[in-house]
Amino acid sequence: MGLSKENCNRSSSTTHKTTEIFDLAPKSNPPDPFPIYTRRAEDNERDTSENGSNPIISLFTPPATRSLSLSLKFFSQSGSEQRLQSSAPPAFHHHRNQTLTAVRSKMITIPYLTALTTYFSYGLLFVFGQLRDFFRRIIDLWSHSSLQGYAPICLGLEDFYVRRLYLRIQDCFNRPISSPPDAWFDVVERVSKDNNKTLQRTKNVSRCLNLGSYNYLGFAAADEYCTPRVIESLKRFSPSTCSTRVDGGTTTLHTELEERVASFVGKPAAVVFGMGYVTNSAILPVLIGKGGLIISDSLNHNSIVNGARGSGATVRVFQHNTPSHLEKVLREQIADGQPRTHRPWKKIIIVVEGIYSMEGELCKLPEIVAVCKKYKAYVYLDEAHSIGAVGKTGRGVCELLGVDTAEVDVMMGTFTKSFGSCGGYIAGSKELIQYLKYTCPAHLYATSVSPPAAQQIISSIKVILGEDGSSRGAQKLAGIRENSNFFRSELQKMGFEVLGDNDSPVMPIMLYNPSKIPAFSRECLKRNVAVVTVAFPATPLLLARARICISAAHTREDLIKALEVISSVGDLVGVKYFPAEPNKQQLEEGRVKME
Repeated sequence: MGLSKENCNRSSSTTHKTTEIFDLAPKSNPPDPFPIYTRRAEDNERDTSENGSNPIISLFTPPATRSLSLSLKFFSQSGSEQRLQSSAPPAFHHHRNQTLTAVRSKMITIPYLTALTTYFSYGLLFVFGQLRDFFRRIIDLWSHSSLQGYAPICLGLEDFYVRRLYLRIQDCFNRPISSPPDAWFDVVERVSKDNNKTLQRTKNVSRCLNLGSYNYLGFAAADEYCTPRVIESLKRFSPSTCSTRVDGGTTTLHTELEERVASFVGKPAAVVFGMGYVTNSAILPVLIGKGGLIISDSLNHNSIVNGARGSGATVRVFQHNTPSHLEKVLREQIADGQPRTHRPWKKIIIVVEGIYSMEGELCKLPEIVAVCKKYKAYVYLDEAHSIGAVGKTGRGVCELLGVDTAEVDVMMGTFTKSFGSCGGYIAGSKELIQYLKYTCPAHLYATSVSPPAAQQIISSIKVILGEDGSSRGAQKLAGIRENSNFFRSELQKMGFEVLGDNDSPVMPIMLYNPSKIPAFSRECLKRNVAVVTVAFPATPLLLARARICISAAHTREDLIKALEVISSVGDLVGVKYFPAEPNKQQLEEGRVKME
């Protein structure tokens, strides 16, 4: 929540005073014509009486991390931290040293040899790339260009990285498919005649096991309940509304969808958008502006980073999923106030994710909410990967971790993962949603969600809740949970370094070395298993990984085949960084020998 002098020096006579989250105007300006979202006075009174000056008691103990005897600890600065520090408003740089000091204590343990070989590989690529660029410049001196006198449109480290590193392995990315992204799909084969600079599609396809799509509940393929209704909506409404929501782009489907989403996530109201990425990047600048403070998890998604950057608010980061460091940052920023003027912050918003897409970790939401309540800061929860995928009835991390949705001020999510559609939503109080509909550019100027896509979301929610007259929704939720926990457990037994928590359908396998990125991806594809590999700049330089996404559509046979392939490729490439656990057969043979 925003903090003012009245909040800092509150007495019993001002307990019932409320603050408005979205009134960004200075005190001297006239009041906002749509003042909304006031915190309940009884909540403020209860928080003050319960907490007072006592520290918040941790609800969960951070899990122990696996480590090796020979290891190298280094500071891992995430890509989002780098972008926040390089592109944030000047107010951010005013306290850059303070922020870096707080974040620098975040350490990650990797093997010495792995770190050294990874650094050596990148260094080798960089040296040879610079040599090639040097000879290229010499050749360009003798060539005539029609752009003489123009500044290079592509210049700098980004262009160098694409030309000298990415193009060497671009066949591992952007692979086209020619079927629905179900448990199995058809991958179109490509060939290159110029050392991977360009790729041409062929007519050949490979039937591969899909471990890369966000098809958590299996709704991406044809569904006996959803598909007929989507086809009917296409005939009735056409593929697009060809208009914005405020003009002619609001159909009965959009109204029903917003009511369904609000009821599903447990909020009074909701508004939907045509793109999940824009939901974050367009909403944050509307919620907060100059004079406000955004405290963001260091591993938040790029859409949150860009939204925070575009808001004009001061941005700070806290160590990934560390409530104690969040509290430290909050205390320091509240005490210091705004840069230069040291005035109280107009409002403070804490931004976290339900499941972190590159780590597969669940947010420590109960502890974070407790810290935010203590310091009267608003909670913004991104449930792009958690809504529909976790929780007894698929309602996300709030249901899974036992957090009342009333304690989360702004709930964001997308329809691209668990619902087999597209777009995103914001759920909150009726006043909040009304304010966003009046002010958010994504609602005012962007084309509304396609009617068939809206119908797909409505139908999938009905299946999840059992309103289709079957128990398929409950079976899907049980399936994604069982599949995820089984697959993660088996990968760890094989000796892979797997990130994330139980129940999370996202499980990254650490690769580290750049040479192992294409090797792992290509070898899996040869064995008809399609995986997604992720490297810099999406991750820190040393922390390349393969990101596995499990679906309820996967059968146990599919998962066993995938495990066999990944195990053999892991042995071939050398990415099993931990000793494998002996299976039951090996244990029995060992006992016989001892006897």
